[in-house]
Amino acid sequence: MALIPSLSSCTRCLSGFTVKHNNTKRNNPNADNMLPERDEPITLEELKLWKESFDFLMKSIAGQKNFREFLRSEYSEENILFWVACEDLKNETDPDLIEEKARMIYEDYISILSPKEVSLDSRVREAVNRNMVEPTNSTFEEAQCQIYTLMHRDSYPRFLNSQRYTSLVQQLQSS
Repeated sequence: MALIPSLSSCTRCLSGFTVKHNNTKRNNPNADNMLPERDEPITLEELKLWKESFDFLMKSIAGQKNFREFLRSEYSEENILFWVACEDLKNETDPDLIEEKARMIYEDYISILSPKEVSLDSRVREAVNRNMVEPTNSTFEEAQCQIYTLMHRDSYPRFLNSQRYTSLVQQLQSS
């Protein structure tokens, strides 16, 4: 079972870990192709763990990929793309790249002109706008936690009841 490496604590949201993507380009903050490649097959035990814990689903490479496909089918893929881009930003240490990535994330997911705009409450949106004056690798922390919570409470239960998830379980139970 392939897990995404590098865990750190997050006291403000449910995630509790930071993802490092080895196949990303350092200067490409666009999260569209940032989910890691899958090397090994999914096991029935892994699927059961996904059902027990959203955190485990999000720590699993295959979990993120399957959840992303599900979100795409629900027209809400931008949520996981934003979350992954924020995880990538958290791992950045170069100040110039932090600013570049933060601006790209803002344009792609926060700007009201973006077709991939994530749904944030006004308080969090205002905090992000204040943080963008001098972006850091934690500029989107509140927004990321809000989107993580939204996915956990809203999309995750539907994913577990989806044809995608139940088909994976049935396929592995029959093999």
